[in-house]
Amino acid sequence: MSFAETALLGALAGFTIFLGLPLGRVRRLDDRARVGLAMLAVGILAFIFVDVMEHAVGLLEDAVLGFKDGSHTLGHAIGFAALLAAGFALGLAGLATLERRLRTRSMPPMAGGALDVAPAERSPTTVSHARKQALQTGMTIALAIGLHNFAEGLAIGVSASTGEIALATVLIVGFALHNATEGLGIVGPLGAVRPSWRWLLVAGLVGGGPTFVGAMVGYSVNSAPLELAFYALAGGAVLYVIGEIWNGMRRYGHRELGLWMLSAGFFLGVATDMVVAYGGG
Repeated sequence: MSFAETALLGALAGFTIFLGLPLGRVRRLDDRARVGLAMLAVGILAFIFVDVMEHAVGLLEDAVLGFKDGSHTLGHAIGFAALLAAGFALGLAGLATLERRLRTRSMPPMAGGALDVAPAERSPTTVSHARKQALQTGMTIALAIGLHNFAEGLAIGVSASTGEIALATVLIVGFALHNATEGLGIVGPLGAVRPSWRWLLVAGLVGGGPTFVGAMVGYSVNSAPLELAFYALAGGAVLYVIGEIWNGMRRYGHRELGLWMLSAGFFLGVATDMVVAYGGG
């Protein structure tokens, strides 16, 4: 498979994320629908967290086993452990710090963030600030998903460059199906906020574009530390976003519905990932 073909198919795998994004434009969702959609997104994100951390820990275990059999030094294994810890902390605490600094100081305090403002408590000023924070949270989700998708793109590129065409093809199909659900993960937590088409375009590029970039990088460079760094960053970022959404949805109620939808979202992620597993990815 040539570099151009790999880049084209990597783009196809990444940009299926746009299939779910238009749901963010749907009007007149009641509280039950908002909670259901947001918690479905949490389920998808929970699966992504498990998936990326499994890959990250797997790379660390390979380094430890390499030290055990003498193919790597102890410093190599310790370096991988430090990279995993630092990347995870940067994705979790670093993202929280960055988001806090990006918020305008004129915004009124909101316990739990923009998504925690109940409809009855919203004044015009509060609604404006809540909209900004909700869109900011949605873009943070897109960024976290983008980090995850970059690592997926690396897998596509490496498979294609080493001549494993069948595996690369299955990875592309599997990731395309999986990424189609990630659009829901971005727009689900927005609640009553209706994003513009321009915002959806940017969110799709941030979330899906890295698959395309990762495929090109993976075709040219095979770097386990680079892959580990992006998996660790993605894991921390996804965990942070899950906490923000969960906290924001509490005041809407419908706890049982939310948990059922979370379960559905998680197993939706599992189902789409089965295609990748079938191909040996």
